[in-house]
Formats: sequence, C-alpha cells, structure tokens
Amino acid sequence: MDDVVIGIDASTTAVKAIAFTRDGEELFQAREAYPLSNPRPGHFEQDAEHWWTALLGALKQVTEAVGASRVAAISIAHQRETFTLIDHAGKPLIPAILWLDERARPQVIRLSAELGRETIRDWSGKPPDPTPALYAIAWLAEHQPQTLDDAAALVDVHGFFVHRLTEHLVTSTASADPLGLLDVRNGTWHPELVTAAGLRPDQLPELVAPGAICGGLVESAARLTGLKAGTPVVAGAGDGQAMGLGMGVHAEGKSYLSLGSGIVSGCYSGKITTSNAFRTLVSPTGSGFMLETVLRSGMQLVDWIVRTTGSPSAAALEKAAVDVSAGSEGLLVMPYWAGVMSPYWDGAARGAIVGLSLDHEPKHLFRAVLEGIAFEQAIASEAMETQAGGKPAAVIAAGGGTNCALLMRIMASVLERPLSVSPVNEAAALGAAMLAASAIGWFPSPETAAEAMAALPTRHVEPVDGLISGYRARKAIYRDLYRATRDIHARLDALSEASG
Repeated sequence: MDDVVIGIDASTTAVKAIAFTRDGEELFQAREAYPLSNPRPGHFEQDAEHWWTALLGALKQVTEAVGASRVAAISIAHQRETFTLIDHAGKPLIPAILWLDERARPQVIRLSAELGRETIRDWSGKPPDPTPALYAIAWLAEHQPQTLDDAAALVDVHGFFVHRLTEHLVTSTASADPLGLLDVRNGTWHPELVTAAGLRPDQLPELVAPGAICGGLVESAARLTGLKAGTPVVAGAGDGQAMGLGMGVHAEGKSYLSLGSGIVSGCYSGKITTSNAFRTLVSPTGSGFMLETVLRSGMQLVDWIVRTTGSPSAAALEKAAVDVSAGSEGLLVMPYWAGVMSPYWDGAARGAIVGLSLDHEPKHLFRAVLEGIAFEQAIASEAMETQAGGKPAAVIAAGGGTNCALLMRIMASVLERPLSVSPVNEAAALGAAMLAASAIGWFPSPETAAEAMAALPTRHVEPVDGLISGYRARKAIYRDLYRATRDIHARLDALSEASG
C-alpha cells in the first residue's frame, strides 16, 4: 500500500516513532524512554545502545499497529550536538556525550583563543559555547586520546541510527551541522575545525542533504522492527530545524516559537549570515539556512516556581497572577537559571530577580518570570529578524507553554504581534516525515510536503493594546540587566571553580 511514512524523533529522553499519512494526519505514535546519566557535575551522558533498543521498540510498535506493507519510508529527527564514537562494527566506544554537557568549557576558551571567536562563528555558524560537540571532542582528545584515535567514526544520533539501519556510514548535513564541525556555507566538513577537534577526516561520516535516501533497511534491522527489508531510510535533520519544518516554516515570511522546557525560536534565511545574536544552521529543506535563538530556561522555570513556592500547581499560580498588574509591581526577572546562549554566550550567567519587596507574593514572581521570558524573546527576535530581512508576517507557536493563556497574552504584547498556535504536539517527528514524503516522490520538494502536511493553526492570540507601551518601557530596562549583573556572576563562578 505504501501510504504511510514514519517520522522519528530521538529526543533527550525518548524515541518517538509516529506514522503519518500523506496529509499529515497522525495515525499511531509509540514512545520508548531511556535514562540520562550525570556521573559528575557538568557531565551528561547516555548509552547509545539504549537509543537503539528504544528505536527498535518504537518502530516495532508502529509497524504492528499500521502494517509493514503501508510504510513507504522512515526519516529521523534527533537531539542535536549529542555524539558518540564507534568502532568498525558500529559498537559504541564511549558513553554518548550530550548537548547538555558542560565539561568542555576550558576547551571553548582554548579554541576561541587559538582560532578566534569570530572565526569559529563565521566558519561554523555557531558562536563558541559548550553546546556544539567540537569542544567536547577536543576534551576527549586531551583526556582520552587513545580512544579517540582508535575510533572508526564519530557519529551524531542520526548517523548512529542510519549506520545500524542501513550499514552505511552516512548522516545529513542538517543533522551534523550542530556538531560545530561543518563549514556552514558549503555544507561540508571544515578541515580546520576537524583538526582543531583532534579528529581525522576518515573518522567522519559521508554527508548528504536532508531528504536524500541514505540507504535501504537491512535484513537484520527489518527482522527486529517488523518493517520490510529495503524500506528507504531518508536523511532527516536535528530536532530544532525539523520542528520548524513541521510547523510550516520553510521560507521567508514566517518564524516559529517553541515554548518548551527551553524556548527555541527560528526563521528561514535565504542567504548566509552569522552573528552572536543567533546560531546559523543548515536548513532542513537543504536550501538556505535557519537562524535560531535559544533560551535554555523556559517553561522549566514555571516548574521551579511551583516547587520552590510550594504552590499546588502552575494552573493555580496562573489564576492568581492574572490579577497582578503588568510589570508585576516592580519585579523584573532575568531567566538565566541555566546560563545564557544567544546573544551573550555566557555559561557563568545566572538568573536574577530584581525589585523584591515584602509586598510580593508567589503570584508576582510567577508573572514576572513570564514577563522576563517574553522580554528575552523579544530582544532575541528583533536581533534575528533584523539580519533575516525584517519582521515576519506570521509567528507560529507550539509547545506546552501555549497552554498558558497568560504567557501567550504577555508574549504577544511584548513581541507586539499576533501569535498563531499550531496544534501539532510532535513537530520534529512531523518534519522528519515531510522529508520522507518528499524523498519517495509524494511531493516534488520538502517545501511542498510542508505545505500539504503542516496543520493549520487552531487559534490566534492578539497583543493587548493597553499593555504594549508599558512593556516597551520595561523591556528597555530589561536590556540593561545582563550587563549590570555580568561581572558579579563571573566572580561568583570563579569562586565556585576555585572551591570545587
């Protein structure tokens, strides 16, 4: 029948495999979780074999639900920057090092001094920061040089899965790009960055464009999943880019806003541009680029407030905060609980709550956190959109944060534009499915697949006219908060390093 494609999203916590029809309808979803290890402060690891077991289990469930004969192709989205080393048989040699890992902060400093921060940014599209794998690989070169030298290949999650599924050592440019080793302009491995990491060129997978067929499912993988041998495995993309595609952002004029544990926003750019204000990534369509901003502490701050204040629930706090006037009666929150990526790239930065008084209650803090997230996003969006050619006509929002009506009103008012809410809960998997659908000829391009398969927004949130001017004034004060606290946080971080 061949009327279904499977989009896979291998996130930080689980593999989700979802069967989609030609019009983007979700038929069946399976989820298999795996553990996260934190063996030392700043070290975050996983066993890649756990990824593989989870992938097999999820694919088997989907295949049993929809039937192997219906599956025309599969494609993969995944947690970005995460990687492992494998031997010639594909066996992992080390625990996978995750995008969350911060062990390589000294290597960020060293490589930035040796190559130049702007040089690294302009080559890779990524301002120096512990998140790209480049620095963790350099850490391995210093701490486990023999293991790195003995490795047959370095693979991202996509490359690991494709190798197991097809026996081809291949990955997508839109999957490998976040590693920080690519020449973002040309979509090729950058020789100087590869050397700086301590790798050899022969240790890197072949690169193909997203939407290319990497190979067919081998017999052994077919038996384990129930899928047909030879089923096309299509090159996907990192979850951030795939999510944007799944939300229908594939050309200029639209941007996406994912309100999850972290806040990720992005827009398409037809031309290459790099800046400290955003990360530049290979587009999931294989044409053009995605500009992206990341706030690491997003909706997880809401969970933090609930825990810290002993409130019964986020819903109860939101209900109370609705009656708090805009500006939270003088409170201002800088939401850097997990450091800051764009635009400052400062791992020592931490959250700040300014203006506390004896009159403030948890409801004020709740609203102030939502306002701080919105101020941060507005500043990030302005910088990104200036480089990309202006304010987009539409902003598509998704994620758990869209269920917070107060946040949505605040965000629309601070951004000074309407927000359209996507009903898609698994946009990254849908983006991967769009690439699969294009690769097998259902659509002439990933862009047309996105137009056909993306769900229409279910609601729109308008700015509140009465809030705009006041928030504009408070945003101007918020802009100064990072510089006012930067040196204090750096000194505190230095003390922690010295005592730890």
